[in-house]
Amino acid sequence: MLEFIKKFIPKRFFKALQPAYHFLLNWLAALFYGFPSRRLIVIGVTGTAGKTSTVYLIAKMLAAAGYKTGFTSTTVFSDGNREWLNDKKMTMPGRFFIQKFLRRMVKSDCCYAIVETTSEGIKQFRHRFINYDVLVFTGLYPEHIESHGSFEKYREAKGRLFAHLKKGATKYINDLRQVVRPSSELKKLDLTRVFKTIIVNGDDDSADYFLNFWSETKLAYSFKAAVDADYFLKKMNNDVAVKDFTVISGGETFADASGTKLTVNRQEINLRLLGEFNAANALAAYAVGANQNISSAEIKNGLERVTGLAGKLEIIDAGQDFTAIVDYSFEPRAVEKLYQTVKLWSHNRIIHLLGATGGGRDQARRAILGRLAAEKAAYVVVTNEDPYDEDPAVIINQVAAGAEMAGKELNKNLFKILDRREGIKKALSLANNGDLVLFTGKGAEQAICVAGGHKIPWDERSEVRAAIVDKMCIDKR
Repeated sequence: MLEFIKKFIPKRFFKALQPAYHFLLNWLAALFYGFPSRRLIVIGVTGTAGKTSTVYLIAKMLAAAGYKTGFTSTTVFSDGNREWLNDKKMTMPGRFFIQKFLRRMVKSDCCYAIVETTSEGIKQFRHRFINYDVLVFTGLYPEHIESHGSFEKYREAKGRLFAHLKKGATKYINDLRQVVRPSSELKKLDLTRVFKTIIVNGDDDSADYFLNFWSETKLAYSFKAAVDADYFLKKMNNDVAVKDFTVISGGETFADASGTKLTVNRQEINLRLLGEFNAANALAAYAVGANQNISSAEIKNGLERVTGLAGKLEIIDAGQDFTAIVDYSFEPRAVEKLYQTVKLWSHNRIIHLLGATGGGRDQARRAILGRLAAEKAAYVVVTNEDPYDEDPAVIINQVAAGAEMAGKELNKNLFKILDRREGIKKALSLANNGDLVLFTGKGAEQAICVAGGHKIPWDERSEVRAAIVDKMCIDKR
């Protein structure tokens, strides 16, 4: 519909109409599906990194405690009955999708809905007409700057979600945590009120900004031993009325090749997720559980049940004598964390296949990604990722330029291969016994986005597995 309208309206005029268009579209979607978020306890998760993992950990923790939970995220969708990979290539799909999906959760008798909420989705009012109850902020650093104009505007976009919390109607739940509508004031006495809550990563530089938004209950989670509620309350504006402020403190963390350990309230939690950064995601989920009156034993049980996330540090094992890892990381800080994590594995050389996203998205990071890979890996293969309407060869050259500045030589230890499938084969051809091959940028995404809005079906994990099998067959000849 949007593409059809674009043909008949001048570009400048259409740009001015876009906010109203998106607002109206989201209102119509909510109206059409009967404002389903009013019948669910809705948890929104936002931030630059850690959103998807935090959504998944929260969902599994709530489900393990006995509460049916649906969720939408970058990687996986769940309606409470089943899970499937996100095939929309969008974290917050529009065109009625979010409201339709919330309605589906209602029909599945979910108590909770968790919505990974992005700044791009907020720009297009996709958060509007969702009655959020709990908002979780995982952290913030520069991302999507070309789209928003500056870091401050990027943060303000996230802030609009938190300002939206006050607009949501109050909900009441029964003993089974099902949202019900009390028929009278007297009936409310038999129900539990759901307090509007903000949960913030207290170790992030923007914590104060998000804590200063209105809410009835606030929580901060932190690994800093000296931080307590008074520390944050002193930094908050005096006009912020809050009924309760709690700090969830995490203790020492430890990560190895079997998982990640953290301590919360003297209780040790043994995550089976790789990467020490997952300790912060688990602490965020713990804060949600505490806020929802889930016992510490149930929280621990739920978090420890999670064995992995699709496309997140996912090891592809087809019987080869080297390690192959597919990971979603596509921006510099995430790639840095990835390299910190792979130190946990014993390995010889590192071969890294990567690309960068097109569509005008954060062009400045392309050379940075190339440099990072060149500094850490013995071999770098730069290939196509999601070019959208940009020339993929130009994007590849920009990433490769960063690798060359870091000392890599083209066709010696740096390779530019336009076809991603061929790039995967090249990366694997370089791998010997004990090596580590990283495939970043796609994770479990189900498509490559190219010009004209077209999507090419793609599953990196399947492609890598198939290429490994081919390599082993060739090596045996």
